[in-house]
Amino acid sequence: MLSDRIDLLGGQRVGLVCNPASVLPETFVHAADAFEANDGVNVTAYFGPQHGIRGDVQYNMIETPHVRDARTGKMIYSLYSETRVPTEEMCGEIDTFVVDLQDVGCRIYTYTYTMAYCMMAAAKYGKRVVVCDRPNPINGVTVEGNVTETEFTSFVGQFELPTRPGMTIGEMARMFNSHWNIGCDLEVVEMEGWSREMWHEETGLPWVLPSPNIPTIDTCAVFPATVHLEGTELSEGRGTTMPFELNGAPFIEPYAWAAALREFDFPGVAFRECYFQPTFSEFAGQTCGGIQLHVTDREAFTPVIVGIAMVKTAYEMYPGDFQWRQNDYEYEFGRNPFDIVCGTDKIRKAIESGASLREIEDSWQQDLQNFIKLRKKFLLY
Repeated sequence: MLSDRIDLLGGQRVGLVCNPASVLPETFVHAADAFEANDGVNVTAYFGPQHGIRGDVQYNMIETPHVRDARTGKMIYSLYSETRVPTEEMCGEIDTFVVDLQDVGCRIYTYTYTMAYCMMAAAKYGKRVVVCDRPNPINGVTVEGNVTETEFTSFVGQFELPTRPGMTIGEMARMFNSHWNIGCDLEVVEMEGWSREMWHEETGLPWVLPSPNIPTIDTCAVFPATVHLEGTELSEGRGTTMPFELNGAPFIEPYAWAAALREFDFPGVAFRECYFQPTFSEFAGQTCGGIQLHVTDREAFTPVIVGIAMVKTAYEMYPGDFQWRQNDYEYEFGRNPFDIVCGTDKIRKAIESGASLREIEDSWQQDLQNFIKLRKKFLLY
């Protein structure tokens, strides 16, 4: 825990990379407040990921401005703005980045890449990076999904990672730094008492939503499945009280879609037909037919292939209405957003060609096994 290693920051000007989930476990005190109250730490600037350090920006792909923090009067530099990479001017105020961000266990999430960009800036401008490790909320054992192809790397898949890497943010920092040659001065402050098989509830730590649409661990559990809907014109439940658990569209007949998904006999999940009406985002104010995912056995549940099956069945059942996402996605312009989400165009092309789900899943197994071998050397627990 960093509170036991404050000596790492002695005499340093600190740039704290944080968000609302950056809290101390026993007191719920935010890391920014804890640092400000500690005479041994000199925070000179804050750096905010997507949604900002206070989590006040609800929807994805809405940039946050650079502002002065109302509480401390210090600059908050947005790394979800005209730049995702700290500039030389921003780095001029600090000696060390301290990264304290809660990941969700899925590569299609921007916080690990904000960390990577800070590491790149540190390497370029002679700064140091201290990463405060936090648990992978959906366990650190299970590795699942296709591996991003180099030509499809992006801000939701900056490196060749599978959909579910089964690593902590600190372990990924070690991998990014060594295997992908960032080469910054890096120190990972390890956790105490965490073991790989733990789901977040088993840690005894509080869960503070790391972004506005990840309210619970149940959301984290289904996220590697239903985040794939972000590459389509289906709703992934934003604007409801159960984002990523509720999914659908006005043109979907929920009983038919649920029945089609049950045919796959996926373990550990039930598909409940439902109707919902988002208050914002896709189909705001419209009644959508769809399904709610109920995870009945987390260890048996295989979210990635379930998410692909949801897209595949919707594509086949509603050919006149289904569309791949029409707007640009996460700073990738003129490219198919579903390909960006998947980190490849092979899955979309397989769906369009009528390939079976088994063929799609088999296609990524060799790359996945290669990654599993690679990751071993970077694991800390």
